[in-house]
Amino acid sequence: MNLRRDVFQAIADPTRRSILLLVAAQALTAGAIAANFDTARPTVSKHLQILTECELLAKEQAGREIYYRLNLQKMREIAEFIEPFRQMWDDRFNKLEAVMKKELKKPV
Repeated sequence: MNLRRDVFQAIADPTRRSILLLVAAQALTAGAIAANFDTARPTVSKHLQILTECELLAKEQAGREIYYRLNLQKMREIAEFIEPFRQMWDDRFNKLEAVMKKELKKPV
C-alpha cells in the first residue's frame, strides 16, 4: 500500500464514493464500473487504483477478469473510527433542538 494515500481523502472524492456504492451491492469489473461514468476509462482506473491502495476495494481474479469488491473489514474500521464523532454531533444537535423548542414556546 502506498503510505501517502489517505482513506478520508480517497472517500472525499464524489466519483470514488459512487464507485464504492456501486460495488457495495456486488463485485464488478473495471469495465462495468466505468460504464456508469461519463469519464474516460483511464480516469476510472485511477480511481480504482486509489481505492485499492487505501484497501477500500479488494481485487479478485476470476478467469481473465478482475472483479472489484468492497473491503468490508476496512469499511468497518472507518465506521468504528467515525462513530464517537457521530455520537458527539448527535448529542450536540439534540441539545440545540431542545434549546430551540424551549425558545419557540416563549411568548413573543
